[in-house]
Amino acid sequence: MLLIDDLEQANLSQDTVVTIGAFDGVHIGHQFLIKNLIERARETGRLAALVTFHPHPAALLNPTVPLRYLTTQGEKVALLERLALDVVAILPFDQKMAQMPAEEFVRMLVNRLNMRELWIGQDFALGRGREGDAAALTEMGQRLGFTTRVVLPLLLDGEPVSSTRIRALLRRGKVREATKLLGRYPSLVGEVVAGAHRGRLLGYPTANLEVREERAVPRDGVYAVFVLLGNERHFGVSNIGVRPSFDNGARTVETYILDFDQDIYDYDLLVEFVERLRSERRFVDVEDLKAQIHSDVEKARRILEAEPVAVGSDGS
Repeated sequence: MLLIDDLEQANLSQDTVVTIGAFDGVHIGHQFLIKNLIERARETGRLAALVTFHPHPAALLNPTVPLRYLTTQGEKVALLERLALDVVAILPFDQKMAQMPAEEFVRMLVNRLNMRELWIGQDFALGRGREGDAAALTEMGQRLGFTTRVVLPLLLDGEPVSSTRIRALLRRGKVREATKLLGRYPSLVGEVVAGAHRGRLLGYPTANLEVREERAVPRDGVYAVFVLLGNERHFGVSNIGVRPSFDNGARTVETYILDFDQDIYDYDLLVEFVERLRSERRFVDVEDLKAQIHSDVEKARRILEAEPVAVGSDGS
């Protein structure tokens, strides 16, 4: 896969079929579109190309509404690479890009990527003031030598699959439902940092995950999780919240890895959220808290032992 970060530097010799979008999460709707795009490219002897942006356009255009990403830029690239695209362009979305006339951007796609087909969603629009909608792009294509194809969204349970829908599910702690839309478990990745060591004192040492502020984090509560450390996958229990039994401090993601006792400070950890066990709550008595944690661990173990292996971090 050819990765491009500047269209001016691109100079493809082969024609392309192109799609454009934010593609945050690379969910099953994105995967469906990309699969069909690749099939079309192969049929026509062209390259399959995807153009996306960082940061997400909404983060710049609506700065008062915090955007929570489903994937980091690195995770998105890795997921797209597994889909067998030929070309991925990740372009910086800044004020210059936001103010660029639609036709100027489209001409870059035609001249630099040899675009011969453009695949877009129903509500897609690009360029200054969203002037490049489906009708405008169709008209441009007639002049510039490409066709525009409007692709209907993939539906699940009667509703379009979208990144917005997945974020809403995570805010409600509905990780099972989010998994169906993502095609993999919702996950968080970060470095293990030092915490207050209360888990170790309780007999359940936790790995404290340093998560980027802009990440979409599931609702506060206790979750059965898979923990990926290098190439090894472990069972785990994660607590997201403010630790009401102690200090009601800053929101943290703390994970107890079952049957594991190694020093992993400064290691990168990936946590996959499988099922929400319960809400976070305050315990006055430490023994009651320890008993609840033991119950959480045993419940998580039963859930994870029964979990199909096929659903995982590899996007399958």
